[in-house]
Amino acid sequence: MIPKRVMGVETEYGLTTATVTGAPSTLTPEDAAQRLFRRVIEWGRSTNTFLENGSRLYLDVGAHPEYASAECDSIDDLVATDKAGDRIMQSMADDANERLAEEGMPERIHLIKNNVDSAGNSYGCHENYLIRRRRDFRARVDALVPFFISRQVITGAGHIRRQPGMGGFEISQRADQMWDAVSSASTRSRPIVNTRDEPHGDIEKYRRLHVIVGDTNMSEISTGLKFAMTEMMLVLLDDGVIMPDLSLVDPMRAIRDISRDLDLKVTVEVEDGRRLTALQIQRIYAEAAHRHYESRGYLADLDPTRRQMARLWLEAIDLLEQGDLDPLRDRLDWIAKLTLLERYRTRSGLGWEDPRLSRLEFAYHDLSPTAGLYTGMVKQGLLARIVTDDRVADAMTTPPATTRAALRGRFVKAASEARRDYMVDWMNLRLLEADGARSVILKDPFSPVDKRVDDLLEHL
Repeated sequence: MIPKRVMGVETEYGLTTATVTGAPSTLTPEDAAQRLFRRVIEWGRSTNTFLENGSRLYLDVGAHPEYASAECDSIDDLVATDKAGDRIMQSMADDANERLAEEGMPERIHLIKNNVDSAGNSYGCHENYLIRRRRDFRARVDALVPFFISRQVITGAGHIRRQPGMGGFEISQRADQMWDAVSSASTRSRPIVNTRDEPHGDIEKYRRLHVIVGDTNMSEISTGLKFAMTEMMLVLLDDGVIMPDLSLVDPMRAIRDISRDLDLKVTVEVEDGRRLTALQIQRIYAEAAHRHYESRGYLADLDPTRRQMARLWLEAIDLLEQGDLDPLRDRLDWIAKLTLLERYRTRSGLGWEDPRLSRLEFAYHDLSPTAGLYTGMVKQGLLARIVTDDRVADAMTTPPATTRAALRGRFVKAASEARRDYMVDWMNLRLLEADGARSVILKDPFSPVDKRVDDLLEHL
């Protein structure tokens, strides 16, 4: 039986404004961000709050709205909770835009779920995986670096490169923003894996693998693959499997070279002297994972979505090696976007540097159901899904039922409805009272049941 694993995703959204008149916007990013969070401030008296679905909503440095999903132990819950974050954010934008219209202001706020703005500034999508604390943490992370560098050919979101003389489409939005393989920094020198030790759980037992190299995905399949593939690699490490030694001579050059090669033929140098393509590296990892899962009987334990993602990992490698992108255009973000842009570019005779292509690219990531393209593509059946609209709507207010998030969500909902003062973080629930505070510390991320919380709710 495969042990449960808690996972989560943190998404920073791009925030921009446009006017209904076409005139330049006068709203600064800071003003727009405050307007976006006005309803949250009125409700929670802060731009940093936890929601009744167990997730965290806050305004990050640089006026970036951010949503950190509740702890999930299934791909279905993770995708539903991630998409719930999009809907929550868009509801905030809708509310802000209604107020702008009532005030007679021409500006409208748009939220863009991507990683690079028009000026080249980058913001992240961070994956979190709870792992057992072991002394060989750094060795385990180093063993995964080639996996993360090559993973982009399957999970990349696609990007129009806007550097002078280097315009064109590439596979990953984050590849050009990475400057280190493994580091404790997150902004100054963005690493593939951030080693800051914040497990948000029992520090004697757990550690958090904080991955910041991944693109922000619109496609539910891309999101599901990203987490399912990585989870399979972590199972190998947890089980003590000797990983293939694919250490790269120059990881930062490799991640950029792979991203810029749409033919997927470029090779990168391995320290043992071989030169391999990203797909060859992915095949080595994928086949090692499948062999191990088969030998341990894990494949029979997988839920339907995890089983689907495991099959798709190998299927995608096969199709990409054959150069057959068409069957993947409804599942993988970078291929869906490339197909969209190429059709428009060819029909209109445009070069990659044309601003109309940039506007179309941003529209793919726009959360607005009217201005954004993703929602329409889903409704037309152009993009496959993992969860239903009803499942996403439920995840806006209901936390995952099988992790600690269920306890946090129940407490936030009850305290809010009772109009009581409280404080919450990933581990702590605190009910504030005139004579002090009643607190519960939740050290076990896997447990959705705790009598201390039941007692606290009964008191409340």
